[in-house]
Amino acid sequence: MMAPQPLPVFVILLALASGTAASVTGIFDRNLAYSSPFLNQPQLSHDTASLQARHLDFVKRQWFSDTESSKDFKDEHYPTFYGGDFSNSPYIYSGGVNFTHSVASGDPFSDSVLLWTRAVPLGLPDQSVPVCISFKIFDNPELQGRPLDTGEAFTSYDVDFTLKLEAKNLLPDTSYWYQFADCTNPETRSPTGMTRTISSPDTPAHLVNKGKPLTLAVFSCARYQDGYFNAYGVAAHNTSADIFVHLGDYIYESLGDGAPIGRATLGRELATLEDYRGRLNQYRTDVSLVTAHRNAPWITVWSSSIVPLVQHRDDHEVADQAWKAGTADSNDTAVGCSFSPSGACFTDRKLAAVRAYHEWMPIRQVDPDDKLRVWRNFQIGKLLVDLTMLDTRQYDRDITDLYYNTECEIGPFIDSIADEKDRSLMGADQENWFYNTLSASQKRGAIWRVVGQQIVFTQIDLITGFDVDAWDGYRANRNRFLDHLYDNNIDNTIILSGDSHANWASDLARPNDTITYDPMSGEGAIGVEFAGTAVSSTSTFGAGILPDAANKISRNYVRDNVDLQWSEGSYRGFFTLTLNTSTAIATYYAMRNVSSANLDAFASATFVVHAGANKLSRPVAGGSVGAGVLKTQAL
Repeated sequence: MMAPQPLPVFVILLALASGTAASVTGIFDRNLAYSSPFLNQPQLSHDTASLQARHLDFVKRQWFSDTESSKDFKDEHYPTFYGGDFSNSPYIYSGGVNFTHSVASGDPFSDSVLLWTRAVPLGLPDQSVPVCISFKIFDNPELQGRPLDTGEAFTSYDVDFTLKLEAKNLLPDTSYWYQFADCTNPETRSPTGMTRTISSPDTPAHLVNKGKPLTLAVFSCARYQDGYFNAYGVAAHNTSADIFVHLGDYIYESLGDGAPIGRATLGRELATLEDYRGRLNQYRTDVSLVTAHRNAPWITVWSSSIVPLVQHRDDHEVADQAWKAGTADSNDTAVGCSFSPSGACFTDRKLAAVRAYHEWMPIRQVDPDDKLRVWRNFQIGKLLVDLTMLDTRQYDRDITDLYYNTECEIGPFIDSIADEKDRSLMGADQENWFYNTLSASQKRGAIWRVVGQQIVFTQIDLITGFDVDAWDGYRANRNRFLDHLYDNNIDNTIILSGDSHANWASDLARPNDTITYDPMSGEGAIGVEFAGTAVSSTSTFGAGILPDAANKISRNYVRDNVDLQWSEGSYRGFFTLTLNTSTAIATYYAMRNVSSANLDAFASATFVVHAGANKLSRPVAGGSVGAGVLKTQAL
C-alpha cells in the first residue's frame, strides 16, 4: 500500500484559506491528545471541528482582508476545554520549535503503533498559535526510501504542546524507525525513535517475533526524589527487550527530599492540570527514561496506591490510596476536599491527572464512551497470546485502606470486609471482561496468558498482618479469579505485579491450600506470579535497607507463606519475561546504586516456567539466587 504523502505548508495554508475543512480538521484530529481520553464527550475534550471552524474564519479574514469584508466575523472563544482563543493567531507558528522530551511510542498493534513527541515553540508566541509537526516512519534506521506512513498534525498549548498520533500501514512483527519535524522548517527534526509492531492474532506460535523469543521488560514505581531511573537505562542498553511494560506509579504526586542527590522535585503535591503536566515534564527529563522511550514501544497502566509493609506513605499518578470515590487525603465532600494539602477535591484531581497522563503517554483510548478505561488486551500471535492489562486501582475499586479507617499498618475494618462476596478490586464490568478474555484466550489455543496489573496477587502474611490495599484486601475477588482458572482448566497464566517496592516469585494456588497444592513440588498450582520491585522508590522493608537485613525479613516471609517461593527487599530494579512456545523465563535485575545515573546492575534471580506445568520449575531458580531468599533456603 502506498503511503500518504505529506502536505506542503503552502497547501495547508491554502486549505485553511479556501475552506477545505476536512483537510484541516484532519490535521487537528490526527493529534490524539486533543480527544483523549474523552473522545465521545465533546464537553470534556477539544472539539476540533469547532476549533478548525474558528481558525478557518480567522484565516479567511487574514487571507482575503484586501478584497473581502469581514463584517460577519464573530470574535468568540473556541469551544475548547480551556476556552482557548485562536482568533488572533497566525495560520501556523513558524518561529521554530524545540522537541523538548525526545520521542516515544506505545500500544503496538499488528498494523499500527502510537508515536509521541512534544514540540514547544521557541520564543514567546501567542499561546493560541497552532504548531504544525510532520512525521515519517520507515523500515530502516537510516530513514531511507519511501516512508510507510507520513503526515502532519497540529499541537498547541491546549494539550501542553504534546503530539500523539497513530502510524498506520505497517506490517506485523516488524521494527520501525520514526522522526518528527517542524512543518515550516523541515531541518528542525526530533531524535529518531525505534518502535515495532506485534504479530497478528493468527500468526502461528513458532513464527511469532519471526521465530525468536519475545521479551517484555517490566517496571513499576519510579519516584524521582528517591533516585535515578537507572533500571530503564539498563533495560534499554543491556537487554533485548522488545516491549516495555509499566505497571503503574510512573510518576508520584509527592515531593520528598531529593536535593542531596540532585533530584529535587519541582512544584507541590499535585492537584491541578498544570501540576500533573509539570511533574510529567520533570520525570521525562531523566536520561534513562528518555532512552527507554526512544528505543521501544511501551504498554502502560496507571496506579495510585500502596499500603506499606512498614510505616511508609506513597503517592502516585493521581493521589495516595485511590478508590472509586476518593483517596487517602481527598474526596468530594466539603470536609474531604479540605483533607488535601492543595484543597482540591478528588474528582478534580482525578480528571486532571487522567488528562495529563493521556497527553504525555503513548497510550490508546480503549473505549470512547468510557473515559477512565485503560484495561485492554493485546493478542500477540498464538504465543504471548493475550497480554491483558488490568486496572486494579482507579476503575470502580471498592474502598481500600485510607489510613484513617485503619490502625497503623494494619486495616481491621478493610480486613473485616475483605471476604464480602460482592466486593471487587476492579468493578463488575472489568471483572467480567477479564474472565471472558481468559476463556477466549484458552479457546483459541493461545499458549500463554500474561496478566499485567498493579498489585501483589499472592497472599502474603507480613507477620504483622496483611496488606489490605493489595489483593489480600479483596479476597473474594481473588477467589473468583482462581476459581475461574481452576474450574475452566485455564493453564499457563502468568501474573505480572508491581507496587510493593520488593521482589516476589510465587506459584498461583488457593491461599493456605496445602491439601491440593504442594509448595515443595508445585503440584496443584494453576499458574505463577512474578512481582517486581521499584525502579527507584525506597524499599517497603525499610528505606536504604541493606541486603543482609532485608534477607532476614525475606526468610520469614518465604517460610510463613505457602505459595511464596522467593522474596527480596533491598535492591531497586526490574525484571524481564522472555517467552517462546515451550518456556517462560523471568530474569530479575538489581541496581547496585540509584543515587547517581549509571548502568551498574546484575541479574539477581532467574525463574523458568514450562508450558503446561503451571508452576515455577523445580528446583526454583535453579536452586540459587544472587539476592534474596528462596523458600528452600529458609526451611
